[in-house]
Amino acid sequence: MKKRVFILILLACVILISASALAISIADTRQIAATFNNIKIYVDGQIIAPKDALGRPVEPFIVDGSTYLPVRAVAEALGKDVEWDGPNQSVYIGAKPFKPIPLNPATAKIAIITNDVTQNEEEYRSAAQMVAKYGEDKIIHKIWPVKFPEEGEQMIRIVQRIAADPDVKALIINQCVQNSMAAVDKLLETRDDIFLVAIQPTENPPDIARRFNLILSTDEVMMGYSMPEQAKKMGAKTFVHLSFPRHMCYAMISARYGILREECEKLGLAFVTYTVPDPTGDIGMAGAQQVMLEEIPKLVKEYGKDTAFFCTNCGLQIPLIKAVVDNGGIFPQPCCPSPFHGFPLALGLISDGQSVFEFADQETAKNVFSAKITEKLREKNMIGRVSTWPVPASMMMTNAAAEYAFKWINGEVPKNDIDMATLKKCMANYAGVECYVRTLGTIEADKDVADQALPNWVLVREDYITF
Repeated sequence: MKKRVFILILLACVILISASALAISIADTRQIAATFNNIKIYVDGQIIAPKDALGRPVEPFIVDGSTYLPVRAVAEALGKDVEWDGPNQSVYIGAKPFKPIPLNPATAKIAIITNDVTQNEEEYRSAAQMVAKYGEDKIIHKIWPVKFPEEGEQMIRIVQRIAADPDVKALIINQCVQNSMAAVDKLLETRDDIFLVAIQPTENPPDIARRFNLILSTDEVMMGYSMPEQAKKMGAKTFVHLSFPRHMCYAMISARYGILREECEKLGLAFVTYTVPDPTGDIGMAGAQQVMLEEIPKLVKEYGKDTAFFCTNCGLQIPLIKAVVDNGGIFPQPCCPSPFHGFPLALGLISDGQSVFEFADQETAKNVFSAKITEKLREKNMIGRVSTWPVPASMMMTNAAAEYAFKWINGEVPKNDIDMATLKKCMANYAGVECYVRTLGTIEADKDVADQALPNWVLVREDYITF
């Protein structure tokens, strides 16, 4: 009898709980009075015809003074994907919430994107060095399209393929050229567990700093001060700045240009601005190089042999060095300071298509080719009129970034801050000389580049060596 009573009480409780749940469910379902008044939707001035997932027309309506729009139609009109998640009763517009991928240092990889050898061989070789050191199972090397200003979609696809590999835990882009930021934006839609490094970025600094964990670049601002001083020491009376509109739109290059003008005026150097062809334009790299070979002798004749020349483009360093040396001008540094950048090919020490790295490792190449460069300059009576930095800045930055990224993957450095001492050590281990570093936003002149301190943007410079 007691057992039957207990069962009856238990059943009563179950019925009561079920009824309560039903009441709650019913309370969440209510009738509304909606007003349909032929409401039109315009996006950027264009009217849209909203449809549901099956393509059937749907109409906006008003309830209690609030206008309700069909989410799929509006989101797709704004270029966003829409997905309904039934089990979780959720609508996803654009990217879904991140699902972190566990980090396994044993299988983690680093991806490095560089330009090809026609744009800057040192960047390309720096990635190849890392592949040789760690193997293809740890380092992925990809290459930007040659005409990257016109190939934004292709750049996005390259980065998306990298992001699709869950073992990739760091991405280094050298150079971080135009359209790189748009490509990284696509990566960030699906991945937030990748350590992102931009080397020599060319887009708006605050925007770059928001997307990347670490930014490395040569200290373009301080070059604005050091180059005129170096040119003056080498006997220059005129300083010629060679560039083209695309480069002059870059914040760093533009800021350095302004400082160069001011410093040359202070030092008594005449400052000349000269526009040269963009190698990514219609005439290509070969055409732009030919123009340099034709124009530099004319400029030396016009302004005299005590004229220093500087060009902002990597691929144009070879004809510039050759023309300056052959015509007796002054060359304070390449755009990416290095003893290899343009010198061996310009001076006939290697043939077109060859590389200094085919003959020796970097340290041997540096010693051997520095001696050969000095010998060739002596033959041309150019000793004391050509200078650069002692080690390739772009190669050092790729190597240091990769070594630092491995430490980030292994948990040896902070996840959200830059360990500057460790980063400097990574640089010194590769360079064999001290590298001077500072963060962007630490001096007054930086305000032309960024109006705020950017602690993850590290600027690098070295002392000059004069041949």
